[in-house]
Amino acid sequence: MLPPRAYYFIGLNAVRVLSIVALLLVFSSNIVTLVNDVKAVNRFLEAGEASRIAAANNVTMTAALKSIDYMSGSTVPNQPAGPFWAVLNRLLIIAQTVILVMSEIGFPSQFFTKYFPVLGREFGLGALGVIQMLIGAAVLSHRVDTFTLVSAFFLFSVGCLNVLLGLIFRDGAKSKRSVTSWRDHAKSALPTHIGPVDVRPVVNAGAQYMGHKAPFDSPPPSFLSQLHHTGSSIHSTEKSPEKNSSGLGFGRQGEKAAAFQGYLLSKPIESLPKYAPARQ
Repeated sequence: MLPPRAYYFIGLNAVRVLSIVALLLVFSSNIVTLVNDVKAVNRFLEAGEASRIAAANNVTMTAALKSIDYMSGSTVPNQPAGPFWAVLNRLLIIAQTVILVMSEIGFPSQFFTKYFPVLGREFGLGALGVIQMLIGAAVLSHRVDTFTLVSAFFLFSVGCLNVLLGLIFRDGAKSKRSVTSWRDHAKSALPTHIGPVDVRPVVNAGAQYMGHKAPFDSPPPSFLSQLHHTGSSIHSTEKSPEKNSSGLGFGRQGEKAAAFQGYLLSKPIESLPKYAPARQ
């Protein structure tokens, strides 16, 4: 059973693949349409020139040529600068599909972050879907061949799906489908240390009575006299060696004496068994 994050990763990347395929289809179909439009414009210009030469005084034929809305077999309107705007429209659509494919691949990421932030990693899929819908609508608004029609409708459908995913996941959609973020998440789930770790606190008893920076340099005279008294008491008593080995027992004075001799005392962490009731 995979975690929900894995299903998000697979689903979003499947939509990404469909988006790239749709953009490539629109890219190729617009190149074909551009070539057909250029050929149709050349044929129209040749036919119009021949008609003007054959019927120089025929006003009816000249008016008929001017009344044609679109050049035959093309998407070019029969108006001033019509071929220029038609060709420019196709070139812009081709450039937009290239940019969107690069955005879906994620390369170069710094370029989109700096110049096209809405297509970068910080934004979701909503802006991408809107641009895809605009491209599809621009192509579908003209009479085109079957291949161009199907590819544009496919791109428009994928754009609607991206808008829906953008509304659901918002700005986290691209991070959920990113391969690098998946690897980073997998690395962060691994333990950062190997072997047991000693978590017991180390208590430096010498720091409790030393106020200067060097805790073991020049102890106070009162402590030296007390230590001398402790040494004499060790030699004078032999009744209980376990208890009187330090002369001061196990209290604060004993900790001070042990710290002065270079010993560090550690206290275990208080714990209760699992079956014991919690303290109130």
